[in-house]
Amino acid sequence: MKQYNIEVLKDAAKRLLFDMSESEYETLLKEFDIVTKQMDIIGSNKSIDEYEPMAFPFECTTSYLREDIPEEPLSREEALRNSKRKIGGQIKLPKVVQ
Repeated sequence: MKQYNIEVLKDAAKRLLFDMSESEYETLLKEFDIVTKQMDIIGSNKSIDEYEPMAFPFECTTSYLREDIPEEPLSREEALRNSKRKIGGQIKLPKVVQ
C-alpha cells in the first residue's frame, strides 16, 4: 500500500488548489494513518471475500423529490446570457488540471 507523508499531501493539495496550514497537514496525515490501519485490518480478514458488498445498510425511500417531468431545455442564447467569457458558443472556464 502506498505510504503517505506530508510532501505527498502538500503535492495533492497544490494540485487540487487547496491552501492548508501545517497543523492541518499533520491532522490529515494522522487521519490517513488511521484509515490505512483500518484498511489493513479489514484486508487481513481472509473470509472478507465471502460477503457481498453493501451499498447502504438501511431501507431508504425518498418521498421529498419532485416528479421528473421533461421540459423544453434552455436555448443556447439563454444559457450563455449571464456568462462573462464565451468562446465559440460555449462558456470558457479556467483551467483546473495540469
